[in-house]
Amino acid sequence: MKLLYFAWLRERIGLGEEEVTPPSSVVTVADLIAWLRLRGPGYVEALAETARVRCAVNQDFAKLDTIVRPGDEIAFFPPITGG
Repeated sequence: MKLLYFAWLRERIGLGEEEVTPPSSVVTVADLIAWLRLRGPGYVEALAETARVRCAVNQDFAKLDTIVRPGDEIAFFPPITGG
């Protein structure tokens, strides 16, 4: 599974992207976020407020209950604002 982090999420986690193999208990975006929070303080800080984080699975906007699978590309980014 390829994870991408953008903007302040990238800064807090310290990575722009990474390849991970989560445990089989990770089935949804919410499960993935919970598992990532166990990986260290940068993840905890970046993913503390899920309302402040948007997600895309394979380049389609996703909700917390979206299913994730090995081989998926998951992107995390802050809400996009217009001007």
